[in-house]
Amino acid sequence: MLSKVRDKPECTDEVQVRLDRVSKHYGNAAALTDLSLDVRRGEFLTLLGPSGCGKTTTLRLIGGFEVPDRGAVAIGGRDVTGVPPFQRNVNTVFQNYALFPHLTVFENVAYALRVKRLPGAQASERVTSMLDRMGLADKAGRYPRELSGGQMQRVALGRALINEPTVLLLDEPLSALDAKLRRTMQLELRRMHAELGLTFVCVTHDQEEALAMSDRIAVLDAGRIAQIGTPQEIFDRPANRFVADFIGGCNFIPAISRSDGTIIMPECKVSPQTGPEAGRGIVLAVRPHSLRLGTPEEGAIIELAARVSDIVYLGTAVRLVLSLADGLGLTAELGKDAVEKSGAKPGVVLRLWARAQDVIVFDAARSGHDPH
Repeated sequence: MLSKVRDKPECTDEVQVRLDRVSKHYGNAAALTDLSLDVRRGEFLTLLGPSGCGKTTTLRLIGGFEVPDRGAVAIGGRDVTGVPPFQRNVNTVFQNYALFPHLTVFENVAYALRVKRLPGAQASERVTSMLDRMGLADKAGRYPRELSGGQMQRVALGRALINEPTVLLLDEPLSALDAKLRRTMQLELRRMHAELGLTFVCVTHDQEEALAMSDRIAVLDAGRIAQIGTPQEIFDRPANRFVADFIGGCNFIPAISRSDGTIIMPECKVSPQTGPEAGRGIVLAVRPHSLRLGTPEEGAIIELAARVSDIVYLGTAVRLVLSLADGLGLTAELGKDAVEKSGAKPGVVLRLWARAQDVIVFDAARSGHDPH
């Protein structure tokens, strides 16, 4: 059993990083409020959320670049709340890579070993091995300005990993890359994480990136954790409307649960088994890709008629921008063949439906923040 963090609950061997009720203010603005988070040993955890939600502040607290106003930070069971970055076995890959422009790839990766005064032959061997692992052996003599974005990212990763940190922090590591390279690097980061077995904590605002790379995701909202779980848990069972909308996007349809079925408006109905007790206000959340065209099949829970406002071609799918009778806007994402067969065009009214397992019910009386 590891040592205690002040007078707080013990960190177990499974907990690599613990933030215990930390708060952080910048002037009168609260960046984090009473936030607690455990990062498991060897996991890939992503801090996800919109700008200003507190995810970067959380990362900086782990790295030692910020000190909390209240609460404690522990790494490996050791209280490091006031410990400076260079005394923590934690390395950071920054958004802009932060490479030394006057040093070669080899020298950039070797820099941390030089600071530690590692003997030359031993350092050279470790750097060569790291460059091989990163696929950069043939770029050892080049300077950062001679590299592509993906190559610079791998140099930054190599430099961060060369000291074998307990925790690797990744601050928006892929944001500067184009879409195709970003997807490639997502897989690369997953592969390296699996090979190294280190604890990765990553910050991003890109929900697709978080879903693709993470073992678990912590979704932050206004300085608090809105939900933490596996990618599948976060996507399939969002804890509240904020998470449902931020992860994948949702259509939110207000309704009243009645004993004879929920009637939303003349052109929309919901099967009675969806709602709680009769007369209770609910909000139905359905993702754009879960709406289907045509005659409802058995198990359908929502049936609606919606007018097409716009059609957006996405390559592999088509996005229909729709409106219901009272002006409520909806979005559906469907296969091209299905859309063409339906005769969809602006002004046409289409019948759509969704299955029970694809609809999430929130309690409207609680402002939609807690699922039913």
